[in-house]
Amino acid sequence: MVVTESLVKKQTELRETAKSLRGLAARILATGFGIGYLPLAPGTWASAATVLGLTALYRLPGARFVHLALVAAFFALAWATSGRAARDMGEKDPRAVVIDEILGQSLCLLLVPASIPGFALGLLYFRLFDILKPVPIRWCENLQGGLGILLDDVLAGLYAAGAFWITYHLFF
Repeated sequence: MVVTESLVKKQTELRETAKSLRGLAARILATGFGIGYLPLAPGTWASAATVLGLTALYRLPGARFVHLALVAAFFALAWATSGRAARDMGEKDPRAVVIDEILGQSLCLLLVPASIPGFALGLLYFRLFDILKPVPIRWCENLQGGLGILLDDVLAGLYAAGAFWITYHLFF
Protein backbone atom coordinates (compact mmCIF):
# COMPACT_ATOMS: atom_id res chain seq x y z
CA MET A 1 0.00 0.00 0.00
CA VAL A 2 2.76 2.44 0.94
CA VAL A 3 4.72 1.52 -2.20
CA THR A 4 1.65 2.17 -4.39
CA GLU A 5 1.03 5.57 -2.81
CA SER A 6 4.68 6.46 -3.26
CA LEU A 7 4.56 5.45 -6.94
CA VAL A 8 1.39 7.47 -7.54
CA LYS A 9 2.96 10.50 -5.87
CA LYS A 10 6.14 10.14 -7.95
CA GLN A 11 4.09 9.75 -11.14
CA THR A 12 2.15 12.94 -10.33
CA GLU A 13 5.41 14.81 -9.69
CA LEU A 14 6.83 13.59 -13.02
CA ARG A 15 3.70 14.72 -14.88
CA GLU A 16 3.94 18.18 -13.31
CA THR A 17 7.64 18.42 -14.18
CA ALA A 18 6.95 17.39 -17.79
CA LYS A 19 4.14 19.96 -18.03
CA SER A 20 6.45 22.63 -16.64
CA LEU A 21 9.21 21.70 -19.10
CA ARG A 22 6.79 21.83 -22.05
CA GLY A 23 5.72 25.30 -20.91
CA LEU A 24 9.34 26.41 -20.63
CA ALA A 25 10.14 25.03 -24.10
CA ALA A 26 7.10 26.82 -25.55
CA ARG A 27 8.16 30.10 -23.93
CA ILE A 28 11.74 29.76 -25.19
CA LEU A 29 10.55 29.13 -28.75
CA ALA A 30 7.74 31.72 -28.66
CA THR A 31 10.13 34.44 -27.48
CA GLY A 32 12.61 33.63 -30.24
CA PHE A 33 15.15 32.25 -27.77
CA GLY A 34 14.83 35.38 -25.67
CA ILE A 35 14.75 38.00 -28.45
CA GLY A 36 11.27 38.94 -27.29
CA TYR A 37 12.70 40.17 -24.00
CA LEU A 38 14.94 42.76 -25.69
CA PRO A 39 13.96 46.36 -24.92
CA LEU A 40 12.38 48.75 -27.40
CA ALA A 41 10.49 46.98 -30.19
CA PRO A 42 11.12 43.25 -29.67
CA GLY A 43 9.15 42.52 -32.87
CA THR A 44 11.62 44.57 -34.89
CA TRP A 45 14.54 42.74 -33.27
CA ALA A 46 12.91 39.41 -34.17
CA SER A 47 12.28 40.52 -37.76
CA ALA A 48 15.88 41.71 -38.13
CA ALA A 49 17.20 38.41 -36.73
CA THR A 50 14.98 36.57 -39.22
CA VAL A 51 16.43 38.58 -42.10
CA LEU A 52 19.97 37.80 -40.94
CA GLY A 53 19.21 34.10 -40.56
CA LEU A 54 17.59 33.85 -43.96
CA THR A 55 20.41 35.82 -45.57
CA ALA A 56 22.78 33.15 -44.26
CA LEU A 57 20.44 30.36 -45.45
CA TYR A 58 20.39 31.75 -48.99
CA ARG A 59 24.13 31.17 -49.30
CA LEU A 60 23.32 27.46 -49.54
CA PRO A 61 22.08 25.59 -52.62
CA GLY A 62 18.36 24.82 -52.64
CA ALA A 63 17.69 27.57 -50.11
CA ARG A 64 14.30 28.59 -51.54
CA PHE A 65 12.96 25.04 -51.15
CA VAL A 66 14.36 24.79 -47.59
CA HIS A 67 12.85 28.20 -46.80
CA LEU A 68 9.43 27.05 -48.06
CA ALA A 69 9.63 23.87 -45.97
CA LEU A 70 10.68 25.86 -42.90
CA VAL A 71 7.78 28.32 -43.24
CA ALA A 72 5.28 25.46 -43.58
CA ALA A 73 6.66 23.56 -40.57
CA PHE A 74 7.16 26.73 -38.58
CA PHE A 75 3.48 27.68 -38.86
CA ALA A 76 2.39 24.65 -36.81
CA LEU A 77 5.17 25.17 -34.27
CA ALA A 78 4.39 28.88 -33.94
CA TRP A 79 0.67 28.22 -33.51
CA ALA A 80 1.24 25.76 -30.68
CA THR A 81 3.99 27.61 -28.84
CA SER A 82 2.55 31.12 -29.08
CA GLY A 83 -0.79 30.03 -27.64
CA ARG A 84 0.86 28.07 -24.84
CA ALA A 85 3.28 30.86 -23.97
CA ALA A 86 0.51 33.47 -23.97
CA ARG A 87 -1.59 31.33 -21.60
CA ASP A 88 1.39 30.81 -19.30
CA MET A 89 2.17 34.55 -19.33
CA GLY A 90 -1.46 35.38 -18.62
CA GLU A 91 -1.84 37.71 -21.61
CA LYS A 92 -3.71 37.49 -24.92
CA ASP A 93 -0.72 38.52 -27.08
CA PRO A 94 2.38 39.28 -24.98
CA ARG A 95 5.02 41.61 -26.44
CA ALA A 96 7.67 39.03 -25.61
CA VAL A 97 6.06 36.48 -27.93
CA VAL A 98 7.81 37.20 -31.23
CA ILE A 99 7.50 33.88 -33.01
CA ASP A 100 4.62 35.44 -34.96
CA GLU A 101 6.92 38.18 -36.27
CA ILE A 102 9.49 35.55 -37.23
CA LEU A 103 6.82 33.63 -39.16
CA GLY A 104 5.36 36.72 -40.87
CA GLN A 105 8.79 38.06 -41.82
CA SER A 106 9.82 34.63 -43.13
CA LEU A 107 6.68 34.42 -45.25
CA CYS A 108 7.31 37.88 -46.70
CA LEU A 109 10.93 37.03 -47.56
CA LEU A 110 9.85 33.78 -49.19
CA LEU A 111 7.91 35.87 -51.71
CA VAL A 112 10.55 38.50 -52.57
CA PRO A 113 13.88 38.16 -54.41
CA ALA A 114 16.65 36.73 -52.26
CA SER A 115 18.92 39.75 -52.34
CA ILE A 116 20.07 42.36 -49.87
CA PRO A 117 17.81 45.07 -51.39
CA GLY A 118 14.89 42.61 -51.61
CA PHE A 119 15.27 41.47 -48.00
CA ALA A 120 15.82 45.04 -46.73
CA LEU A 121 12.68 46.32 -48.44
CA GLY A 122 10.80 43.20 -47.28
CA LEU A 123 11.84 43.98 -43.70
CA LEU A 124 10.77 47.61 -44.01
CA TYR A 125 7.38 46.76 -45.51
CA PHE A 126 6.72 43.94 -43.05
CA ARG A 127 7.37 46.15 -40.02
CA LEU A 128 5.23 48.90 -41.55
CA PHE A 129 2.22 46.62 -42.07
CA ASP A 130 2.74 44.84 -38.75
CA ILE A 131 2.70 48.16 -36.89
CA LEU A 132 -0.08 49.91 -38.86
CA LYS A 133 -2.30 46.81 -39.14
CA PRO A 134 -4.61 47.89 -41.97
CA VAL A 135 -7.94 46.09 -42.44
CA PRO A 136 -8.33 43.08 -42.22
CA ILE A 137 -5.06 42.59 -40.33
CA ARG A 138 -6.45 44.34 -37.24
CA TRP A 139 -9.51 42.06 -37.22
CA CYS A 140 -7.28 39.00 -36.78
CA GLU A 141 -6.25 40.25 -33.36
CA ASN A 142 -9.79 39.41 -32.16
CA LEU A 143 -9.19 35.70 -32.73
CA GLN A 144 -8.32 33.68 -29.65
CA GLY A 145 -5.19 31.68 -28.88
CA GLY A 146 -2.18 30.99 -31.04
CA LEU A 147 -4.05 31.46 -34.30
CA GLY A 148 -5.08 34.98 -33.30
CA ILE A 149 -1.49 35.78 -32.39
CA LEU A 150 -0.19 34.50 -35.75
CA LEU A 151 -2.70 35.54 -38.38
CA ASP A 152 -2.13 39.30 -38.17
CA ASP A 153 1.57 38.72 -38.84
CA VAL A 154 0.91 36.22 -41.63
CA LEU A 155 -1.32 38.81 -43.32
CA ALA A 156 1.26 41.56 -42.69
CA GLY A 157 3.83 39.32 -44.41
CA LEU A 158 1.54 38.86 -47.42
CA TYR A 159 0.75 42.61 -47.57
CA ALA A 160 4.48 43.36 -47.36
CA ALA A 161 5.28 41.00 -50.23
CA GLY A 162 2.50 42.58 -52.29
CA ALA A 163 3.79 46.09 -51.53
CA PHE A 164 7.29 44.94 -52.50
CA TRP A 165 6.10 43.72 -55.90
CA ILE A 166 4.10 46.89 -56.54
CA THR A 167 7.19 48.97 -55.71
CA TYR A 168 9.39 46.72 -57.82
CA HIS A 169 7.19 46.97 -60.90
CA LEU A 170 6.64 50.70 -60.55
CA PHE A 171 10.22 51.76 -59.93
CA PHE A 172 12.55 49.08 -61.33
